[in-house]
Amino acid sequence: MKKLTPEEKKVILSKATERPFTGKYDHFNEEGTYSCKQCGELLYRAADKFDSGSGWPSFDDEIPGAIKRVEEADGRTEIICAHCGAHLGHIFLGENFTVKNARHCVNSISLEFIPKNELKKSVEQDLEGKENKRETAIFAGGCFWEVEYQMKQLPGIISVQSGYIGGTTSNPSYEEVCNHQTGHAEALQIIFDPSKVSYETLAKRFFEIHDLQQLNRQGPDIGDQYRSAIFYTTQEQKEIALKLINLLQEKGYKVATRLTPAPIFWPAEDRHQNYYEKSGRKPYCHTYKKIF
Repeated sequence: MKKLTPEEKKVILSKATERPFTGKYDHFNEEGTYSCKQCGELLYRAADKFDSGSGWPSFDDEIPGAIKRVEEADGRTEIICAHCGAHLGHIFLGENFTVKNARHCVNSISLEFIPKNELKKSVEQDLEGKENKRETAIFAGGCFWEVEYQMKQLPGIISVQSGYIGGTTSNPSYEEVCNHQTGHAEALQIIFDPSKVSYETLAKRFFEIHDLQQLNRQGPDIGDQYRSAIFYTTQEQKEIALKLINLLQEKGYKVATRLTPAPIFWPAEDRHQNYYEKSGRKPYCHTYKKIF
């Protein structure tokens, strides 16, 4: 661990925030990689940095496995280095700055920049390997709080995000979706490591944690936003989902699940992310039932 200055300790250990527009990496656009100031673990690629106008360095993605999210009492989500726990800043969703719709708002003082030509080739290859070891899956099966709670229990899950998909409105609000103004379904986007968990395992779990025979509802939750749907991101995912649907039909199930190529996924508001962890409540209509 690097010995920190008093100013660095104030932010990295005591979770203070540096003043906006004062950090060395706010208006900084060189090619390279950003690491944790305290332990040196690689956190962000410069290619994922963008200018949000907030006064702090902003990134819309992280190096897989490098960042840990911590829910705070005020509803915000803190981001820390997954290796050493150093405070980095906060993450905000649904602001529509980039296609990924996420903003890691990071204190410059928590970061160390490594120019592209100084990064060891072996480290660069390891980073590329990490990037290749992730895939995106999107499922809609009723209330996204419930689907998130049930799906995130599986191994190999890198991150989960509740949101909206399948409608016509850009960047919809929860209220608009609930009032049937958008055509969107409540859904869960899962980033996973296919070397640790297969898409077929995820799809099987999805079918086993909701009533796949109900149309436009899930238990007491009624409406088209609660429809059962799989939004595939690759041709292979489509083929796996079709195989499982055919198998379910052979078992006598009247499958209501729709199979559709994935359009844009819109992250839900922060209050809907990790809902059950924040609220301390328990799921009320989704339970696991083995059917495969």
